[in-house]
Amino acid sequence: MNKREIGNQGEIMAASFLEENGIQILERNYRNRFGEIDIVGRDGNILLFIEVKYRKDESFGYPLEAVGYFKQQKIRKMARHYLNEKHFHAHTVRFDCIGIIGNDIEWVKGAFY
Repeated sequence: MNKREIGNQGEIMAASFLEENGIQILERNYRNRFGEIDIVGRDGNILLFIEVKYRKDESFGYPLEAVGYFKQQKIRKMARHYLNEKHFHAHTVRFDCIGIIGNDIEWVKGAFY
């Protein structure tokens, strides 16, 4: 499997996990000129932008460590574009991260602002 296929499997696991926890998935792999948002979801009246990082083990580091400052800035920019494109102007927004190691899933709500 290539990196994209492995990442896609992690996103499928994350989407299922989120749905099991009451999150409505609006989009997966939303792309715009700034990049890609793994999952866009809704938790009640809160719009979620969710970054998913998958590792088969910890030999390449903890997955959530890969969501640093510059990645966060990129996700914020993509989220602003999404909100304008979809005409979501008065919604509360939250940025979450999901880290997966093997089959273990960690969901960090409000991982950054």
